[in-house]
Amino acid sequence: MEYTILILLLPFLSFLTLGLGGKWMSHRTAGLIGTVVLGAVTVLSYTTAAIYFSSPRLADGTFETLMPYNFTWLPFTERLSIDMGILLDPISVMMLIVISTVSFMVHIYSFGYMKGEVGFQRYYAFLSLFTMSMLGLVVATNIFQMYLFWELVGVSSYLLIGFYYTKPAAIAASKKAFIVTRFADLGFLIGILIYGYFAGTYTFEPDTLMLAKGGAAMLPLALGLMFIGGAGKSAMFPLHIWLPDAMEGPTPVSALIHAATMVVAGVYLVARMFPLFIEFAPSTLHIVAYVGAFTAFFAASIACVQTDIKRVLAFSTISQIGFMMVALGVCFAADPHNGGLGYMAGMFHLFTHAMFKALLFLGAGCIIHAVHSNEMSAMGGLRKYMPITHITFLIACLAIAGIPPFSGFFSKDEILTACFQFSPAIGWIMTIIAGMTAFYMFRLYYGIFWGKENKELHEHHTPHESPLTMTFPLMFLALVTIVGGFIPFGEFVSSNGHAYEIHLDWSVAATSIVVAVVAIALATFIYAKEKQPVADALARRFRGLWTAAYHRFYVDEVYQYITHRIIFRCISTPIAWWDRHVVDGFFNFLAWSSNAGSDSIRTLQSGRVQQYALVFLLGVLALILILLL
Repeated sequence: MEYTILILLLPFLSFLTLGLGGKWMSHRTAGLIGTVVLGAVTVLSYTTAAIYFSSPRLADGTFETLMPYNFTWLPFTERLSIDMGILLDPISVMMLIVISTVSFMVHIYSFGYMKGEVGFQRYYAFLSLFTMSMLGLVVATNIFQMYLFWELVGVSSYLLIGFYYTKPAAIAASKKAFIVTRFADLGFLIGILIYGYFAGTYTFEPDTLMLAKGGAAMLPLALGLMFIGGAGKSAMFPLHIWLPDAMEGPTPVSALIHAATMVVAGVYLVARMFPLFIEFAPSTLHIVAYVGAFTAFFAASIACVQTDIKRVLAFSTISQIGFMMVALGVCFAADPHNGGLGYMAGMFHLFTHAMFKALLFLGAGCIIHAVHSNEMSAMGGLRKYMPITHITFLIACLAIAGIPPFSGFFSKDEILTACFQFSPAIGWIMTIIAGMTAFYMFRLYYGIFWGKENKELHEHHTPHESPLTMTFPLMFLALVTIVGGFIPFGEFVSSNGHAYEIHLDWSVAATSIVVAVVAIALATFIYAKEKQPVADALARRFRGLWTAAYHRFYVDEVYQYITHRIIFRCISTPIAWWDRHVVDGFFNFLAWSSNAGSDSIRTLQSGRVQQYALVFLLGVLALILILLL
């Protein structure tokens, strides 16, 4: 599979071509170059997946791990080095499918959505860079190579979020995303360095000799620090604050970064290090589950009251990433039949969520494109104006709500089954959160397509269906969402590499369906009509809670207070004063005293030999006098 190097090279060449020569290209040419290149990458990714998963399994029942490319980049010792290459195994091949599919749909969609935008060529260049970075991250042969592409993902996301660089909100959002993820990545880097020192390697298989010498005792710390990096990228509490603000970027960027690719990097990291977590740090893995569960509930609570449709979807993403983290964290063994089901469930949900959440974001883009607003108050009654968007959006809502036969039902049911196997309490908590998901998504659906139409706004600008370049990705992703649940995912990806036949636990499935249906019925009762007296009454009755949830429980304000009032005022300002007045003052004094001293003794260097002879004579006489005394 030597051709797999093209999966990374093609988008990189597209980035260079568009980045360096884009200003001399027309919008159509730049878009075609970026889209055709991603189409080729998608074909290569599907070809790789078909060849890999159709190849016979090894004698132990697992798929062979392939390295078509691998070379030593930085050798440190005989055993410790940083390599660069391509690693193909079940989860990396699966991620190639996810990233290339969503990115290709976003490229096509952007033809219509970004038409006429200033910086169109730059936009496609950044898309190519981001796609290359994500693809390089998932096929990394070692943890350090993963970190390099991890940082490239951060840089390219900064460029995409801040695409509208003339808008102060976009600038602030891009800086916020960059700074928050950088703090998290510091933990990731420290974890990598600890892992490399005590494991004796940067590969995903530690050196047994180093582990025997005591390195195994440090692996829980190293893996915990790595998870901090993953928590930053995947917007886990309390490092979630960057994601809702990142909605200031173009909507296709939101679909690409915040639905299917960048935000699942943390999930992929935990999945990649899963064998190490299970063997050396199971308690750390359970902490991942608890953080994920709290994040899922926290984000779902906020999503229930938001009025900006992109922010609802942003908090929905945070909540669903929490589901994936919980699925991985509740594993307590590598056997999918006995404690390892969550691994397959989490990866399955990553796959299905990428498709229907990208569909939701792209559908939101069509809606925003039609009404020129993100607020639900500008919408309502759009089903008669946008039939394709309406049907596809409804399919995605049913999928994320966990209604059969849509894909989200199958993956979420496996997560809930894994949670109940780990702890009934965790199982019921996640079931309730799944019900909350169904509620706020259908609140969003009814607020957009039903409810009260803003006729005053629509008189000035009648909503209309988007062009084919924007609706085709919706229809394709809707089709994948409908049939995706029937993919025998366990046959390809499982915790121990063996084929696993997915079978529904109907007690869990029936419970989740009932909870979802009740939540949808409740949302229908409250939000489907033009007037919403029940919602208004609840908002008045629980005004404090509603206000707190609307303002994201003031977490951003807490960060603002800590950084500006405590760190900046109480720590940074005194340090700056000390640096400016004491340190700089001391060195300024040295400079002044040197100048003053040189001025005072400058006359001694007059160039007159007679003066030098006199000074020499007086010095000799003084020395003699001192010796005599």
